[in-house]
Amino acid sequence: MRITELLKKEGIALNVSLDSKDAAIDYMVELHKKSGNITDKAAFKEGILKRESEGSTAIGEGIAIPHSKNAAVKRPGLAAMVVPNGVDYDALDGAPSNLFFMIAAPEKGGDVHLEVLSRLSMLLMDEGFRAELLAAKNKDEFLKICDKYEDEKFGAEEKSAEPEKKGYRVLAVTACPTGIAHTFMAAEALEKKGEELGYPLKAETNGSGGVKNRLTAEEIANCDGIIIAADKNVETARFDGKPVLFTKVADGIHKPEELIQKIVDGKVPVYHEEGGKKEETASGGSVGSQVYKHLMSGVSHMLPFVIGGGIMIALAFLIDTICGYGSTGGGNFGTCTPLSAFFKFVGDKAMGLMVPVLAGYIAYSIADRPGLAVGFTGGLLASSGNAAVLSYVWANEELGGFQSFVSKFAFVGEGGGNTVSGFLGGIVAGFLAGFIVLFLKKLCSKFPKSLEGIKPTLIYPLVGILLIGILMVFIFNPIIGLINTGLSNMLSSLADKNLLTLLGLILGAMMAIDMGGPINKAAYVFGTGMLATAADLVANGASQSDTAVQACYIAMAAIMVGGMVPPIGIAVACKLFPKKFTEAERGSAVSNIVMGCSFITEGAIPFAAADPLHVIPCTLVGAGVAGGLSAAFKCTLMAPHGGLFVFATVGNPLLYIVSWLVGSAITAIMLGLIKKNVA
Repeated sequence: MRITELLKKEGIALNVSLDSKDAAIDYMVELHKKSGNITDKAAFKEGILKRESEGSTAIGEGIAIPHSKNAAVKRPGLAAMVVPNGVDYDALDGAPSNLFFMIAAPEKGGDVHLEVLSRLSMLLMDEGFRAELLAAKNKDEFLKICDKYEDEKFGAEEKSAEPEKKGYRVLAVTACPTGIAHTFMAAEALEKKGEELGYPLKAETNGSGGVKNRLTAEEIANCDGIIIAADKNVETARFDGKPVLFTKVADGIHKPEELIQKIVDGKVPVYHEEGGKKEETASGGSVGSQVYKHLMSGVSHMLPFVIGGGIMIALAFLIDTICGYGSTGGGNFGTCTPLSAFFKFVGDKAMGLMVPVLAGYIAYSIADRPGLAVGFTGGLLASSGNAAVLSYVWANEELGGFQSFVSKFAFVGEGGGNTVSGFLGGIVAGFLAGFIVLFLKKLCSKFPKSLEGIKPTLIYPLVGILLIGILMVFIFNPIIGLINTGLSNMLSSLADKNLLTLLGLILGAMMAIDMGGPINKAAYVFGTGMLATAADLVANGASQSDTAVQACYIAMAAIMVGGMVPPIGIAVACKLFPKKFTEAERGSAVSNIVMGCSFITEGAIPFAAADPLHVIPCTLVGAGVAGGLSAAFKCTLMAPHGGLFVFATVGNPLLYIVSWLVGSAITAIMLGLIKKNVA
């Protein structure tokens, strides 16, 4: 290992003036810290002092080579220092030392320190080498001198050494359910940490706009391993035969060094595509995390339909309101003008695909492509209910006994009942479809190879759709339909008793606990489910002003205002209490304002990660108050996303803004009161 591979410019200091051995050690330890070679200065210095206690590493002739094999070292490295006037380092010849090389070796890194120590000792025996180093005018010249003498003495050996691997040592793929914030934050954190550690890293992002910075086949072939920091399924077949580390996208943001080091240290098992899902689960993914991952895969594909369709519908209502139909439109509100009718029609169609897409991609996440058809069908049955089949059954008296069968097993009588299982039914249908297809795959695994081609085109879709149809029509649609009815009644009851304030407070607080994590997503998914429930109620004859429908919109409004508070509150605190935040944190205030206004709660993540015990309680209280106030003011929202850009569609917009500002102010003031000043 060449000296210049271990010695960086950040680790070189020339023309230093010191007055003691301890000061010299401190100076060189700091050089190692600046070079990114060590994690803990105190622990590393303790190792250096322990070695010095066994005998001075100043070998005479003005040379000292302190060294330590230490747990605080994250990569092998050198620090070099020239002290023209010398310093007493307890040298064997009693003379002051003026040329220092400090070696840092990882505790589990073999005997790299002995190899480097041996090489340095041999080179430093050359008086010319020492003289040129002491006379070096700058760091570049210092490194060139090292290279020149090392080439002269070890050149032939170096040329026969194994050539350096080209490309990136570590690759990464990042993906979060929404593909908006976490995806790119994880990619940036991994790439930045890779640069700091000296391990080139390229991160592919699977964001809302598709795959960016895609990994090439050559890069995959040449890398040491791949980190997949994702909360949804990504393409993995291309990584077959390479070490692959599966983890959460949050770990990519908060634990980049740990993940990179696992790849570099060779502690990650080789991935094989056929057994990939099993290996992933066995390597630490719990059943709960797998369920969450499948659900988030469905949610991430569903969101564009919800957001696009929801905002189109909200614009239809806005157009009718502007045209004066807000109080006179009645059941036709949203379609009173040709333009609003167009927006409503298109928005309804997009929203109508929400549940089938959710179910389809949950099934896809579980069973791959064969799960899509079965999942989409189950989702369609969940969103449309049993109305069509029931009307056919009751219109044909000759079916006789089948009518009794339906009454008994579908829990409905003549005239029907609420068999639209909707959003909840779509989740159930997705998981059912996925596991049905997995069961069929296992059942057909021993079929002759000649039948391989008909499995995905005939057996899986035909049998799968038949089974999901039976399960949804006769079991889950009626049962979940009753649950949805109960949920609507509960919301109506909360509204009648004015307890929606409590619901709004809880939902707002949930948005600020983990800033885009499972709790935040649970609240948001609940809100989109409420919009679906409202759409079902309106489709079944309810008006927009009905209590249950308004309760659904109130819940969504509380969720969005709660999610907008943390970034804004933190940005305000950065301005009001600058001593509480680092220079880098203060510099991100503007971007936090933009993210807060856009309903991207994730802008608060770096602050919460840096100081969770102080930041999270402040954001939680502020967001909870905002959600509670929004609900108390009966603010409504029919769009599932958009932040400030959909405020024109909010019911009681001025009070909604008041709720948002009050919650943000509470967060900012609490941060100012309880957060400690930074150094």
